[in-house]
Amino acid sequence: MLTSFVGRRTELALLRKRLDRVTESGAGVAIAIRGRRQVGKSRLVQEFCDTSGLPYLFFAATRGASPVEAVTDFVTELRHSELPRDPELVPSATTWPDAFRALAAGLPEGPAIVVLDELPWLAEQDEIFDGALQTAWDRLLSQRPVLFLLLGSDLHMMQRLTAYDRPFYGRADNVVLGPLNPAETGTALGLDDADAVDAHLVSGGLPGILRAWPDGLPALAFLERECADAYSPVFGVPESALLAEFPDPDQSRRVLEAIGGGDRTYANIAATAGSRSGVVPSGTLSPLLHKLTEDKQLVAADHPLATQTGKPALYRVADSNLRLYLAVLRSSAELVRRGRSSAAFALIERRWATWRGRAVEPLVRESLELAAASGELPWPEVGAVGGWWNRRFDPEIDLVGADKAPVAGRIMFVGSIKWLATPFDRHDLARLRAAVPAVPGHTAHAGVVVASCAGVADDLDSVDLLWRPTDLINAWR
Repeated sequence: MLTSFVGRRTELALLRKRLDRVTESGAGVAIAIRGRRQVGKSRLVQEFCDTSGLPYLFFAATRGASPVEAVTDFVTELRHSELPRDPELVPSATTWPDAFRALAAGLPEGPAIVVLDELPWLAEQDEIFDGALQTAWDRLLSQRPVLFLLLGSDLHMMQRLTAYDRPFYGRADNVVLGPLNPAETGTALGLDDADAVDAHLVSGGLPGILRAWPDGLPALAFLERECADAYSPVFGVPESALLAEFPDPDQSRRVLEAIGGGDRTYANIAATAGSRSGVVPSGTLSPLLHKLTEDKQLVAADHPLATQTGKPALYRVADSNLRLYLAVLRSSAELVRRGRSSAAFALIERRWATWRGRAVEPLVRESLELAAASGELPWPEVGAVGGWWNRRFDPEIDLVGADKAPVAGRIMFVGSIKWLATPFDRHDLARLRAAVPAVPGHTAHAGVVVASCAGVADDLDSVDLLWRPTDLINAWR
C-alpha cells in the first residue's frame, strides 16, 4: 500500500534545480505542471514544499466558486501561510489584481514557494485571471526570489495557458507529470517483477489507486478484493476521469469508449461510435481522434514501423487503468453495485488473459526503447521499437526494432510478445519466422526478440534476446 512518498526522483531534482536558481539569482521562476487526475501532482509539490525548509503558500482552487469567492479564499490561505511576517497586515481583496498585489507584499525577503493548484478552474471562473497573472508576474513577482508553481489537470487548458497567443507565454517552464513507472509501482507495493507489471497495468501507475492496494497482493487478488467494494478507487478513479473530461457525454466520449472496448482501426471505431444513422463520417471522426490524441491525450495512435510507410494506424486508450475500466471494469462495477461481486470478478477473470496480452504491448516496446537508449541491447543502433502490420493484419508482428521512426532506415530485430502462463515454444517461433519476411526492410541478419512472462520452452535455443518481466522492470530502474 502506498503510504509514503515513492519515486519522482527526476521531478524532485528538477524542482530543486529551479529553486537553486531562485536562491542564487534572487529572481522568480515559474513552472506549469500538468498531468492527469490522480497522477500525484499535488502530492509531489507538497512533498517538495515540506522538504525544502522554505516558507510556502499552497492554494487549491474550488471548482464552481465565483471569482470573488476564489479571491477571498486565496487571501485567507495567504494569511494562514508562512509567507507574511504579520498576517493582520495582509489586505482584503475582491479581484485577482488586488490579490496578487497582496501576495507580492506578503512575500519574505528570502526564497519562498507559491503554489496555485487547479489553475484551469481559476481561468474558467474569471476571464481576466490570465491577464492578471501575467501582469502580476511581470511587475511584481518575477523580480522576487519566489518559485511559482502552477498546477492543473486539464491538459489542454494547461497547454493553452502558456501558448504563444496567451498572456503567460514564455514565462513558465512546462512540465508534464506522468504516472509512476512500473519499477516505482513494484517498489510501492512490495511486489516481484512479474506481479509489478500486472499491478502497473491495472493501476496505470496512479497513486490514487495504489493507496488502496495492500502490500504484496497480486493484481487478480486485488481485483477480487475490490469487487466487494462498489466505491473502490479501482472503479472510482477512472469514472471520475471520464466525468472530468466529459461532463456532458458526447460523440468524442463514444469514440473513446469504442477504442476502450477493443476497436483499434479507424473503420471499426467509426462503425461502433456511430448512431442509428450509420457510421461516424470521416469529416467528424478525424477531428475527434485529433482531439483525443493531441488535446486530451487520452488516446495513442500506433503506426507500423518498417522501411516503408504503412497503414492503418491502430488506436488505443493511453492510460492502461482507463483502458481496463472501459474494456472490463465498467461492466464489473455494474455487477458490484447490484451485489453480485462473485459474478463481477468472474467477468474480470474471463477477460484478463486477453486484455493483459494486448495491454502489455506498449509497455514492452517502451521498456526495450529505454534499454536501447541505455546501451543494454545487443543492437546499439536501435532508436525506435514498434510493431508492424498490413491492412489485412496478416501477419501482425509485435516487435520491430529499427534505427528510427516513423520510417526506418534499417531493421535490427523483429520479435513476438507472449504474455501468458505458457512459455514461448517452437510453434510460436515457427509462426514468427514465417511472418517476418513480409516486413518491409527485414533481412536475414535481423535478430529475434521474445518478450514472455513465462520464458521460453526448454527445447528453444535460437532466440537472440529473451525479455522477461525482470528485464522490463529493470529498464525503468
